[in-house]
Amino acid sequence: MKHQEKPPEGNLTKPMDFVLLDFADVPHLQWFLFGLFLIIYIMILVGNGTVFLITKLDPALQTPMYFLLGNFSFLEMCYVSVILPRMLMNLWTQRRRISLVACATQMCFFLMPGATECFFLAVMAYDHYVAICHPLHYPLIMNHNVCVWLVAGSWLGGVPVQIGQTFLTFSLSFCGSNLINHFFCDIPPIIKFACGDTTVNEMMVYIADMMFVTVPFLLILLSYYKVISMILELPSATSRTKTYSTCSSHLIVVTLFFGSATITYFTPKTQDSGGTNKVLSLFYTISTPLFNPMIYSLRNKDVIKALKKLLWKYSTSLIKK
Repeated sequence: MKHQEKPPEGNLTKPMDFVLLDFADVPHLQWFLFGLFLIIYIMILVGNGTVFLITKLDPALQTPMYFLLGNFSFLEMCYVSVILPRMLMNLWTQRRRISLVACATQMCFFLMPGATECFFLAVMAYDHYVAICHPLHYPLIMNHNVCVWLVAGSWLGGVPVQIGQTFLTFSLSFCGSNLINHFFCDIPPIIKFACGDTTVNEMMVYIADMMFVTVPFLLILLSYYKVISMILELPSATSRTKTYSTCSSHLIVVTLFFGSATITYFTPKTQDSGGTNKVLSLFYTISTPLFNPMIYSLRNKDVIKALKKLLWKYSTSLIKK
């Protein structure tokens, strides 16, 4: 592995590139981190890819809940693929430079699925609310056309705003060091290098956070307030436990994702917050996609049953050959 590149730190009025420092502060762990993140990336692709596959192939899983889960797993693969391949390349080559265009592209394609994930979690909470609070009307309310529109709206809802945010960010003039103390191009660390007034940019960040983080989170809270109220009215403890277990997987994912994202984007930034932000960013960008298949699959008998059927079918076809 080559030595870490030491770029010049002079003033750059119009930098042609940035340098993602990622984990350069621990040079003795570069090989370890490369192997760790490579294994994590493979696990994310295999885990979420398997969930996506079985929800499309198994006839027993052709329901609104699993339709949403399959699309959510596909989203997770797209989300993490914006960040991890570049991080792995940087760890392998130690060449951490990223062009202005590549940085803007990464930011845009990170923000769009990030907004989509917030919407998806809200849609999945609504699905649980309808299934538990209005079970007789569930097939009518959550029919296939409605699910398709909800998924399409989740995918496309944040696209114009996030493209606008990216354009607004990279319309700034940059000066000072071009070293980004992060492992991907995100808005807060980029704005730090801007010359002049960034009030409009910072305001847009908070407005977008309100739209794509706060509003979906409040909708999730409202859905689960209704769900918990309904659970408490169930006559038997067995029914309450079974109904709660249906929602607990989603609540774990919501807590992991929104908890770390909220701390990252809503807490006041300090000069020394780079390390903390990197750790928190790992939770909502990498840890959540990693744990999602395990959280949903290991706690879901239907998914486990479908996975066993798929593995049995695959192994049988290999034996026949």
